[in-house]
Amino acid sequence: MAGHRQSKKRRYVTWAVAGAAVAAGAGIAAQTSMAATAWPAQKTFTGRAFDTCTAPSRSTMKAWHTGFYGAAAVYVGGRNRGCAQPNLTSSWVTYVSGLGWKLVPIYVGAQPPCQSGSNPEKLTASTAASLGATDAADAVAKAAALGMKAGSAIYLDMEAYDSTNTACNNAVLAYVRAFDKGLHAKTDRAGYYGFTSSSAKAIATASDKTDLPGNLWYALWDKENTTTTDWPWGAGQFTDHSRAHQYMVNSKEAHGGVTLTVDRDAWDAPVAVTG
Repeated sequence: MAGHRQSKKRRYVTWAVAGAAVAAGAGIAAQTSMAATAWPAQKTFTGRAFDTCTAPSRSTMKAWHTGFYGAAAVYVGGRNRGCAQPNLTSSWVTYVSGLGWKLVPIYVGAQPPCQSGSNPEKLTASTAASLGATDAADAVAKAAALGMKAGSAIYLDMEAYDSTNTACNNAVLAYVRAFDKGLHAKTDRAGYYGFTSSSAKAIATASDKTDLPGNLWYALWDKENTTTTDWPWGAGQFTDHSRAHQYMVNSKEAHGGVTLTVDRDAWDAPVAVTG
């Protein structure tokens, strides 16, 4: 996310390299391989959310609970997570949930082999499936340790890459499928953060939807607070409260007398189950 693992300039450059053209996808609803089992009820949030690299303090979360935002995204884990999380504890989750906040857990897992720059964890064609399974188990454990219960949606963060590189894209999809299968095995819902020009596009336009995430959080920095009017793909995809849109980055703003720099999101999708 902007300013979280890469500079805003770097991410714009990477985005441009990946290809800025957005192609319309087929109107196919996202599918997953969720087994027929007793799934916990989905907790859905519809409204405005924010994400920032380090989870804010309790006092900031209390001051910011003015009604403008109703949900906050937090980085629960992943070897590529860019910021320390001194505030993000199970007691913090309990406290902010008690204030009324909905939480969106993000996991910054392995990144594509063709992605520019260095990351502590990169996937390859040969390691994609095993890394996806291992990272899924870690994501579930990290979220559970924070008090996020079964049925939560965990969003895998995949930064921009050249999705026209077939070998690279196939490796990414193999990793994502293994990750999602791991989440589903623990009855957690699979979400995914990516760019409309590359990483999100790869999911939305994949011809085989098997084991791909059912909830898509797309980065399109057009400053439009919507999950519908600028949706780039088929209208039948990711319906029934399964979309989120990161529409503005590095927004310095004050709420309740406290200033913070955040990214803004339009949200209509599942969040963590807490409380």
